[in-house]
Formats: sequence, C-alpha cells, structure tokens
Amino acid sequence: MADYTQIRYEVRESIATVTLSRPEKMNAFTGLMMNELLDVFDQIDGDDAVRAVIVTGDGKAFCAGADLSSGAKTFDDGDWSSRGDDSVRRDGGGQVTLRIFGCKKPVIAAINGAAVGIGATMTLPMDVRLASTSARIGFVFARRGIVPEACSSWFLPRVVGISRAAEWVYTGRILSADEARDGGLVRSTYAPDELLPAARALAREIADNTSGVSVALSRQMLWRMLGAAHPMDAHRADSRGIQQRGRSTDAREGVTSFLEKRPAIFSDSVANALPDIFPEWQDPQFS
Repeated sequence: MADYTQIRYEVRESIATVTLSRPEKMNAFTGLMMNELLDVFDQIDGDDAVRAVIVTGDGKAFCAGADLSSGAKTFDDGDWSSRGDDSVRRDGGGQVTLRIFGCKKPVIAAINGAAVGIGATMTLPMDVRLASTSARIGFVFARRGIVPEACSSWFLPRVVGISRAAEWVYTGRILSADEARDGGLVRSTYAPDELLPAARALAREIADNTSGVSVALSRQMLWRMLGAAHPMDAHRADSRGIQQRGRSTDAREGVTSFLEKRPAIFSDSVANALPDIFPEWQDPQFS
C-alpha cells in the first residue's frame, strides 16, 4: 500500500476511511493531495476487503478549499495560447470527482467542519453526505473571481435541484449545516463527536447485509441514469444486470439465506468479477 503524506488511509472491518490530513492548513487541497486521492481510490477498488468508504477531514476542517498560499496567481496557469492549439489543463478537482464517480464502492462523506470550494464539490459524487453541526459549506467560486469546478455544474443541480444550486453558486455564501441539510445537500447533521460513529453505522449496514457486486452495479446504475435520455436506457441496463447477476453465486446465496432465515455470506469479487452492463456507455475522454 502506498505511503501518503496529505491523506490518511485505514481499512477496519471492511470499512475504508480516507482522512484529508493537512490540519495545520485546514486540509487545503493541493496537487499532491489530488494525486494521493486518485491513488487511494484505485487501492479501494482493487481491494475486495473494502465494502464501503468514509471520507472525512483531520482536525476542525473537512477541506477549506484550494491552497491559496501562492497568492493572487493561485488559479493562473499561464498563457497557453503560445502552444498554438486549444489545449486546456485539466482541473485537478474534476479529476478527483470523476474518480470518485467511477468508484465501485459506496462513498459516505463525513463533513466534520469547513468544506469550501473543492472541499464542497469533492463531496458531490459521494453517495451520502453527513455533517457535523459545526460544518460550514460554501460554493464560493464567484467570490474568488472563478467558476464552479470539479464537475459541480453537473453534480450540484442533480443533488439539490437547479434553483437551489443556482442560488448557492451565484451568491457564494457560506451555508450552515442546517441550511445544507434543509436544501438536500446533507442527509443529516450530528454533534461533532457523533458524526463518525453515524457514518460508520451506515457503512456497517451496507457491509454486513449486501452483495458487494450488487452494490457496485447499483451505484453505476443510479449515477449513470441521471444522464440518460430515456427510461429505455435503464431498462437495457436492468435487463443485463438481472440476467448476469441472476446466474451468480451471490444470487443463489441471497435466495438460499433468505429461505433458511440466516445472514447471507456473499463471495463474488468486485475487483475481478464485475460484469459490464453498459456496453454502449463509454467513459468520456477529455480533450
């Protein structure tokens, strides 16, 4: 397993915990943190021992946004016009959110404190967001003279609706945990010392009761269908999924354990036996 310097990674009882860990900088996002997050989600997908993932922050903050220590030119990558083409440097936050979007395991955000800019947008492709009552969340891009990043113009309206997304982005204001919950961004709020236990309880419910392959495919189906043009797209994927999973060891175990009134013991591998139920769906290539 890779050694990380700006995140921590732990797997315990089938639950992986990824902790953003620059507490002296409020876990501000850097290029190194981006690369470590990309790597850790590769580790997660390749480890069948991991059934669910929790992402949280070290110290008082979740992630206070991009590291602004470079000053006024923090977001200035220079003039690329001299290259003589239309090249665009890929947004680092977008690379992280796309990787989380593609993760095979369910991801729970435990937002323990300030989550601003990329600290907010990186949570959007996570499946469930829980927050401490001390959390503060902000899509502050217009207040910094830039625009929403990390694919948030796709994710945020799908999570909270276009009108609320527009209000939060246009004003750039900092949301309390209660406003984020009432707006549908956060599922529920907790006292600070109750947040991680609540996240672990949800992860434990997934890990103890479900087939990893079924959850992985369900995650793909739910997220990808948000962009589908017609319910027939879902019908095609459903039909392939039911056909392929219906023949599986996990399906036989799921039915047998129910009839025998005992907990199921699922054994199919997420890392090595995930069927492709989207043969017509291709990962978009950045150009």
